Amino acid sequence: MELKRLEKRLEDLIGTVNQIKEENRALRQRQDALTAERAGLLQKNEQVRARVEAMIGRLKSMEQA
Repeated sequence: MELKRLEKRLEDLIGTVNQIKEENRALRQRQDALTAERAGLLQKNEQVRARVEAMIGRLKSMEQA
């Protein structure tokens, strides 16, 4: 009887470990996707910043002319 109980407990633990492994895999995929998205947003932000600075420079030169 004790052996059956231990066997059942071991099966439950194995199931829990497998579930945690799957959740961990999914979380890592999500983290990778978010990291890539963040890098893209940072790049776009830098491009926009450069364009705005260029526009400001053009406006200042038009103002001085």
